[in-house]
Amino acid sequence: MIGMQIINGLQQGSIYALVALGYTMVYGIIQLLNFAHGDIIMAGAYVCWIIMVQLGLPVYIAVVLAPLACMVLGILIDKIAYAPLRSSSRLSLLITAIGVSYFLENAVQLIFGADSKVLGRMIDTNTIDIAGFPVSVVALITIVLTALGCVALTLLVQKTKLGCAMRAVSEDMQAAQLMGVNVNTIISVTFALGSLLAGVGSVLYCMAYTQAYPTMGVMLGTKAFCAAVLGGIGSIPGAVLGGFVVGFAEVIVSALGLSLWKDAVVFLLLIAILVFKPSGILGTTTKEKV
Repeated sequence: MIGMQIINGLQQGSIYALVALGYTMVYGIIQLLNFAHGDIIMAGAYVCWIIMVQLGLPVYIAVVLAPLACMVLGILIDKIAYAPLRSSSRLSLLITAIGVSYFLENAVQLIFGADSKVLGRMIDTNTIDIAGFPVSVVALITIVLTALGCVALTLLVQKTKLGCAMRAVSEDMQAAQLMGVNVNTIISVTFALGSLLAGVGSVLYCMAYTQAYPTMGVMLGTKAFCAAVLGGIGSIPGAVLGGFVVGFAEVIVSALGLSLWKDAVVFLLLIAILVFKPSGILGTTTKEKV
């Protein structure tokens, strides 16, 4: 029983971690809380539904195209909504992000309707015995893909020229421009990577829950944002840690028979971390010059 709850916590936390990585990357580069990020996950789920149900194409095509579609959507959102406001205040960007979120939700509802779309099983629900514990194939794929994604993203940021440019823009955008870094390109790449991870998260979500609806990204995105803040927004390891904290918190509360309180527990954790350690578990306290 305990082993099963651990697997459930890892599976749930993995999805939150992938989405939280998108939040933390964008915030780390341009200090923007992209509240439209959760709706990119919703868009990925609808792409899966269109490919599998409407077009009747194989699952592997949906698995490949959904993250790519999310990546393109993330770039378009940046170019259309955020790029013209680069020099504006953070409040303007925040309001724009909220507006983009509402636009995506209502656009999908207008086009496809407000009812849930059933995708059907994307993968067999067989179990594999690992160390005496039965682990579902979906859970195993979710955990492994999240681990690979986190390792790949860390190596990209820490070991490549692109990652060096991203860190430079994060530290000092003006200085990076003077050193020849194309800031707009780096920001677009950051949105692309974050949206790609959100697309992978949407595929994994559809594997587990097999449905899509216009507001599905609201709570999922909000919890992922909580995970990013818990771990320390701007920190890649922090986003992963925060995702697992949120995932295990939900699983533990549900196991205790208090499933109606699982959303409240996540927000209580957020309040607690903001009160006692505002920078997050792995975040660093920054000082602003006056």
